[in-house]
Formats: sequence, structure tokens, C-alpha cells
Amino acid sequence: GGASSYIAMLSICGFLSAAWMASKGSGLIGISSIVLEIVVGVVLGPGILGLMPSEYATCEYLRNTDCTTPADAVGIVQARKSVGRHLEPFVDHCAHCHNVKVLQAEDQGRRLSSASCYLSFEECLEKSCSTEVSEKCGSFPDFFTLIGHAGVALMIFESGMHFDFEKAKDVGPKACVVAVIGTLFPLILGMLIMMMFGYSIMPHGLSAGTALAPTSVGISLRLLGEANVLQESFGQAIITAAFVDDILSLVLFNVLFSLQGDFDAWKTVGAPIVGIAFMIGAMVAAVKVMPWLINDYIQGKFPAKKNPDAKGLERIRLTKDEVLFVMQIALLVIYSLITHLLGTHLWGCFIAGMAFACLKPDHHAAHVWVFQTKRVTKWMVRIFFSCTVAFSIPVGKLLSLSAFLKGSVMGIFACVGTKVVCAAPIMGQEKWVVGWAMVGRAEFAYLIAQMALTANMLDQEGFSIVIWALIYATVSAPFVFRKLLNKYIEKVGLEGKRPTEDTVLNSGEHGDMPMKQAEENNPERLKDLDGIAIGVTTEEDAARSPRIAPQARAQDQDKSPPLCCPFFKGLA
Repeated sequence: GGASSYIAMLSICGFLSAAWMASKGSGLIGISSIVLEIVVGVVLGPGILGLMPSEYATCEYLRNTDCTTPADAVGIVQARKSVGRHLEPFVDHCAHCHNVKVLQAEDQGRRLSSASCYLSFEECLEKSCSTEVSEKCGSFPDFFTLIGHAGVALMIFESGMHFDFEKAKDVGPKACVVAVIGTLFPLILGMLIMMMFGYSIMPHGLSAGTALAPTSVGISLRLLGEANVLQESFGQAIITAAFVDDILSLVLFNVLFSLQGDFDAWKTVGAPIVGIAFMIGAMVAAVKVMPWLINDYIQGKFPAKKNPDAKGLERIRLTKDEVLFVMQIALLVIYSLITHLLGTHLWGCFIAGMAFACLKPDHHAAHVWVFQTKRVTKWMVRIFFSCTVAFSIPVGKLLSLSAFLKGSVMGIFACVGTKVVCAAPIMGQEKWVVGWAMVGRAEFAYLIAQMALTANMLDQEGFSIVIWALIYATVSAPFVFRKLLNKYIEKVGLEGKRPTEDTVLNSGEHGDMPMKQAEENNPERLKDLDGIAIGVTTEEDAARSPRIAPQARAQDQDKSPPLCCPFFKGLA
């Protein structure tokens, strides 16, 4: 057949098909699709069977850069010979460090900067080269890693649109306490356990602890919706605590990656403070400004539907929902760029999503986004686990007995145990239900671990320990939480409830059910540029739509939505 990319296309198709089947098959055995997607990626990736071509699975700089240091590097340099073209850029720095280090204390240790001196000349050459490769791969990753990172960013943006300020008002104080405990306990215990394993507290301990901190709102949201208890007080507390936990974890994430290199007051202290101030201002704007600006002022200038009799430029005039979608993309780019300059773009993705949380009709902005992007986002997130995470796992280290045992200790105590007890001091009889609801882990936790590995803030064994710990939580959380939830519902007499359209809405997988319901119940709906239904746009449509918000969120259209976060009650 000559030179052809057919085999590569066939291999990629087979790999993605296997990842899809794993995702669908996970439902049959009742475990999270995350676990099977990672297993497929590890087994079929370059590390074992190699179905996915390494050219698409490994960063170009990593493939083409040799950081192996000759055993007699000092002698080679003194003889004025080359130690290799990839090591030559670091010779002057490491030679200077080596000479200085002889005259100083021998326990200087390691620092995060690419200009670190390390413990020997040879180690300095190898680590300096490896650090530069990691930085380049972080900025210009392989194709599938890039897709996975983009998918997580879109998912975090979507999560921000589901932040419920009204629920935060009702259960905010207790939920905030649960979130703070649920964030700090895994962070602290994770750092201590990594120190017990012989790792330094900075950066290894902090990286591991930060990766264990985020919870997964998706698992809890789905199970609560299936049980039709999302609007109960403990259900609202779980969802609010999970979102606040994610916000705190984003702040931690920002601080963690600002610590790379020597101490920088702006990156380590100034940027996080500015980022928090920006988030507070954006939250105020989301409640006090965005509903008026977007719903009344901007969308008010555009028609609800296309005019079939329009001529000339009027034929391409945007509708209200098309303008809303354009604004979502614009704000996502602007906010993520701002927080990228302050540390991480993911923070801005979540804040940008929150900007659309209070628009009318309730949930409509989220549906406009989901109907446009849900299938692409689902595949991107699937690729994140089966490619981005799986290809980063050092198979030899992960399958070693040492990594498994250490990961088991980390998983049972720091990853699972700390979340289970986070609600014990304040939530009363539902404390174990709330605690286990916080155990689940998803995209963000794995992303932190993978990026810490790329940035040389975790070594391969440390990364494997964290992955094992996260797998413990990912596998155990749905089983135990479902069992405890059913027992609690039976105990308090809520078992007679039947699912409503609202709970079905929230329990669907990334919006599948709302799409089906819209097709069945609202045939006269708008179409976007691609012919995809994007939801209700008029009060008449809203009155009959299955996507009406739960009663707990119903508000008078004429009233500005209250800012319900407990930190800003006085501004409402």
C-alpha cells in the first residue's frame, strides 16, 4: 500500500472504540466509567499493547530529547568534549553550581527551579534537561493530551453554570464548613503521608495533597437526582459543599503551580490574592449585573426566532440564544485568560460559568451550552482519562507492589477517610450520607496529579501512589453512597417519592435526558446554526418546558436575584 496513514487511522479508531465500549460497559457492572477508561488507556496505550501510535501519545520534545547523562560527565567536560547536544545548554550553569557547591554545605537539597544546582554535576545536567522538556511538554503537549485538557476546561465551565446561589443561601454556612474541612483534611493528611513515605513536603507532599482535595459533584448530583431528594436540605448541602470544595481546590491548584521555581512574592502571594478578589467581583457581577446586562440589555436587541421573510443582512441576524452562546464563548476566553496570567486558566473557566448561573429562564444558559457542546465535551473528557491520564501512568511503577501498598494507605486514609468524616462535626444524623457524597473524585483531581507530574512536582512513583489513592475513591464512592442514601431515605420516610422531570433533568448523563425531553415535549423550539435544539426562549415556552427550575429556585422575574453566598448576604 505504500506510505499511508491508514493503519494509524485504524489504530486510533480501534482505541477510541474500546474507550467508548468501556464507558458504556461500566454502567452494567455499576462502577464509574473513569476506572475502565483509564484501564483501557493503560492496556492499549504505548506502555503495554501499543495500539495507540506513540507519535500521537507522547510529547514530541520527550521523544526527541535525550537527557541521559554520561557516567564521567565531569571528565568529558574538563576534556572540553561534548556531553550531548541536549545537555550542552546546561553545562555552564551546572559547572558553576558544582564548583560553588563544593565550598558550601552538602545538604542544600533540591529546589523547584530549572536553575537548581542539585546534588552533583551529573544530576544537575540530567534534571535541568528533564525540567526543560517537562516545561515544553506542558506548553505544547501531544495531540490527545491537549484534547483532554480542553475537555476538562469545558466541563469546569459547565459546572460553574450549575452553581446555585439560592441553595447556597439556605445551606451555605453548614456547607461551607463541610467544604473547608473536606478540602483541608485530605491536603494535610496527604502531605503527612507523603512525608512518611520519604518524600519532601515541598513539592511532592503539597502536590499529592492538592490532588486529593477536589470532590466530584457529578456522582452526587446524579445519585441524588435518581433518588428524587436533590431539593431536600441534605441534598442541597451536598451539592453546595461540593461546589465550594471545587472553588477552594481551584485556589489551592493556583497556589500550587505558582510555587514552581524560587520564591516569587507575586506568583505565590500576590497572584492568588488578586485571583480571589477577581472571583469575588465576578460573583457579585453574576448576581447583580449579568441578568440585567445579558437578559434585558443585550438579548433584548435580538429576536427570539429567525424571520423566514428576512432579506439581505437580516437573514444572518443572530437570535437571542445564538447571542448567548457567543457570549459564553467570549466570557470563557476572557476570564480564563485573566486567571491564566494569575496562575491557572481553570479557575477562570469556573468563574466564567458562574456568570451565567443567574440568568432567566433558570438553567436555560446551561442548556444552550450543553446542547451545543455536550457530545464533543463527553468525548474530550473520555479522551482525558483514556489518553491524558492513562498515558502519563508509568506502568512499571503503577503495577509495583510498593506503589499499590502506599497508594492503598493514601487512598484509605487521606483520600477516602478524610472526606467521610468532613461532615461529622456539623451535619447531624445525615453526616455519613453527606460525608460519603464528598468522597467521589473525577476529572479535576486526576488533572492536578497529571500536571504535577509534567511539572516535575511529583516523580513517577509519587504519581502512581496518587493515582491508586484516587482509584480507591472513584470505585468505592458510588457503591457506598448509594447504599447509605437509600438507608437514610427509608429511615426518614422519603422512599415514597417518585422522580420528577426536574430530577430526571439533573440525573441525565451530561444532558442526554433534557435533549430527549425537549424533543418529546417542546417540538416548536428554536434551532441553532447547526439545527440543534437549544431550549426555550419565550415565557410561553418556559411555562410548558420540562426544563423549569425546581420550586426551591423559583423567583419573581422582576426581582434581581439575591446574592446568596453567605459571604455576601449584605449585598443582596
